[in-house]
Amino acid sequence: MLRVADLRYRIGGRLVLDGASFSVAAGRRAALVGRNGAGKSTLLRLVAGEIEAESGEVRLPRGARVAHVAQAAPSGAAGARDFVLAADRERARLLAAAARETDGARLAGLHARLAEIGAHAAPARAAAILRGLGFDPRAQEAPLDSFSGGWRMRAGLAAALFAEPDLLLLDEPTNHLDLEASLWLTAFLARWPRALLLCSHDRAAIDKVATDTVHLERGRTRAYRGGWSAFVRARGEALARDAAERKRVAAERRRMTAYVERFRYKATKARQAQSRLKALAKLAAPPPPPPLAEAPARLRFPDPAPLAPPLLALEGAAAGYGAGPPALRGLDLRIDMDDRIALLGANGEGKSTLLRLLAGRMAPAAGAVRRAARLSVGYYAQDGAAALDPALSAERHVAALLPDANETARRAHCGRFGFEGQRADRPAAALSGGEAVRLALALICCSRPHLLLLDEPTNHLDIDSREAF
Repeated sequence: MLRVADLRYRIGGRLVLDGASFSVAAGRRAALVGRNGAGKSTLLRLVAGEIEAESGEVRLPRGARVAHVAQAAPSGAAGARDFVLAADRERARLLAAAARETDGARLAGLHARLAEIGAHAAPARAAAILRGLGFDPRAQEAPLDSFSGGWRMRAGLAAALFAEPDLLLLDEPTNHLDLEASLWLTAFLARWPRALLLCSHDRAAIDKVATDTVHLERGRTRAYRGGWSAFVRARGEALARDAAERKRVAAERRRMTAYVERFRYKATKARQAQSRLKALAKLAAPPPPPPLAEAPARLRFPDPAPLAPPLLALEGAAAGYGAGPPALRGLDLRIDMDDRIALLGANGEGKSTLLRLLAGRMAPAAGAVRRAARLSVGYYAQDGAAALDPALSAERHVAALLPDANETARRAHCGRFGFEGQRADRPAAALSGGEAVRLALALICCSRPHLLLLDEPTNHLDIDSREAF
């Protein structure tokens, strides 16, 4: 279904893809994996035809339908269900033609085709997909523009699933999904009968969905059979074989060198020494370099100065928006220095609202919020990376918050969040989604906060960064 051959692509002069090649057969579900900044989203955009490669090609069968669900949210005044139904363009075209047609024979032909593609069952199918992604019947009728970015992303995903394209391209589709919707989507994709190229950092989802894994590293790709666990096992075995071969070649080179040095000038051994010298010349060519595995992701949060408990307390607090009744009521909560609290609940229950209240981004509608003196709070919202200045590097962002720190201290702080060396000088506009998240976390930690309030911080982080987090 899809064949990618020798793709090369640069971003800001940096070679992101350098001969990437792989294929996805019809009915196969491939997971695209790699570190943040490796170029996974760029590769999906190239396959979708949204950007053009410097060289190489993307081959698809003539007439193949491709749907790309990226990390940007759709918008518009259409209701969520109508938006999803419109994704089936043939159905929409046939319905519009049938509404205008007056000739009985042609009208019969249109209705025959509508019946053939299951057009009359489409509303129920669209509703089932939306329901699986968390839209209740009322929300399915609401216009897209009335939803948050995360919910509009769900609508875009629902539209792509409903359209049933020949090749589905998904870029981190479980971001912004709650647990129930993520589980539903994973089960749905595990039954996907057509070609799928999935960029995901969810190991469990990859294992359940993928029949193949495509690893992107340093601009090149390598395909493996199976999901994440099979990929890790096969890659580990390949690295071990490569290391053993390099060790064997080095030992052979040392042995031959010692023989030649000992016997090259001895008449009875000269011929053997010359033979080994020729073999050594062939063996002396540098072996293939070892796989340059990138340094493991690091996230090192600074230790704050201690404060007397409690750091923060809610007493009968309420919070909400507008003049209506508050979304949250009767909140009683105490947070101390050694607390690690996971906040769970379905989308729309008010988790982000509670975090905004704790962060001081909104005043309580009732009750009290008590904070310790000198309390420093670090708050990461779901769109926390959007506040970055695209023209500034990580080091310049940190310098703006730590003007009295010298360059060594600023770069050390960047390094705690994975921006070592030249990476600290790359402008934010050139960062991947996961790198932007790490930079946003680094900026939050410039103040050495006593309390971290993190709203879905692992969205966009690659698998190694999630484990480090």
